[in-house]
Amino acid sequence: MISLNSPIETRAHGWRAGPKLLGLCAATMVLFALTSLWAHMAIFAMTLGIYAMAGTTFLRFGLRRLRVLWPFVAIVLIWHAVTRDLEMGSVIALRLLSAVALANLVTLTTKLSDMIDVVRYLAAPLRRIGVRTMQLELGIALVVRFTPVLAQKGTYLSYAWRARAHKRPNWRIVVPFAVLALDDAEYVADAIKARGGLE
Repeated sequence: MISLNSPIETRAHGWRAGPKLLGLCAATMVLFALTSLWAHMAIFAMTLGIYAMAGTTFLRFGLRRLRVLWPFVAIVLIWHAVTRDLEMGSVIALRLLSAVALANLVTLTTKLSDMIDVVRYLAAPLRRIGVRTMQLELGIALVVRFTPVLAQKGTYLSYAWRARAHKRPNWRIVVPFAVLALDDAEYVADAIKARGGLE
């Protein structure tokens, strides 16, 4: 659900990473503070409007990044329909969609190195008392970088399952997906060691 930097250039690409991340934090707090369905519908529409301001191609690009959320949205709506609280389920679903769309908007328009610079700046007080923050910076970089990679590999794994079994993938793809993730982790660990590690 976290997306890599977008190849489609927008005005937001030129904005500083710090204000964008601060705005994302503030927007997320607002999303969790609001409980009105109409307010969440308006915020989601505004979020789509921000994507649309960069052009229809960028809007479609952003919407494709939200498709992975449909199982979670479906589960939330079905559960709240069963418990007869569909309005709250709709609020939660819209909150999830808006939060992920806004987070994707930031990562799509911000270089990873710029976000790491913000983390390094915020962690400066820890370095003054002797705490090494390189691990934190590297950990955030790896999460942002490899979340979409693993999501894409999961999609390819699902396609492979459907091509061979001619039915929807089920829990049996969990083991091969875990093996893929571990293989990537080992490869990255070897690459970090080859470059001197975190010393």
